[in-house]
Amino acid sequence: MPERDGYAPGTPSWVDLATPDVDGAADFYGALFGWSADPAGSIEQTGGYRFFRSGGHKVAGLSPLMDEQQPVMWSTYFDTDDVDALAARVTEFGGTSLFEPMDVMDSGRMGFFVHPAAGAFGGWQAGTHKGAELVNEPGSLIWNTLVTPEVDAASDFLRVVFGLRTEHQRIGPRDFPLLMLGDHGVAGLMPPPPEIPPGTPAFWLVSFAVTDVDATVALAAERGGAVLSEPADVEGLGRLANLSDPWGAAFSVIVLA
Repeated sequence: MPERDGYAPGTPSWVDLATPDVDGAADFYGALFGWSADPAGSIEQTGGYRFFRSGGHKVAGLSPLMDEQQPVMWSTYFDTDDVDALAARVTEFGGTSLFEPMDVMDSGRMGFFVHPAAGAFGGWQAGTHKGAELVNEPGSLIWNTLVTPEVDAASDFLRVVFGLRTEHQRIGPRDFPLLMLGDHGVAGLMPPPPEIPPGTPAFWLVSFAVTDVDATVALAAERGGAVLSEPADVEGLGRLANLSDPWGAAFSVIVLA
């Protein structure tokens, strides 16, 4: 169902963008996806965090950089019913907790982690904020993919941390592992494609549904974004392209077949 009011633990439930130009990013993604960007609360409470909305539904977050070392990027958050226990599992199995889990007003409790094979990701224990309220519709999140040179190590880590198993699916000429929660595919895994420079650390690629990939790519380029891979049809999936915004945050756009 496209409208959501909660997620099973182990499911990607939220994405947000950290950027040096919050107003510029609000304009860029507003033009691209028709989003509004509304304050999540007072600056004193939220640090300037905003909610991207589509048709009134919260679909993603927007945040200024918290310090000069923070990368410009889209981040993926997994639902959890106990973010403190999640943090303990992450560190037990070779990951790092970037800060102690913290309460975000009454919205929920969060942690953020990094693992050599599984990249950087967040954990979200929902309070009043349950995650993305609309998914799998144009202008909303449709998929999350871990791009990693260590697929097997990432699979092992995500299994012990989130209870996700892998199952292979044929997409175009290749088999891709899906991350499965029970009988449901919740995310993807793939080795880096040839256009990714060797040595690039593992990262989570966020994908948004659109109605016209080619038009979205043209608009992104017109408004200062970069085309990382041209629109292409992929058998068994649909038409997709990889982009980055004017500040360097990568994302993809998809029309499913």
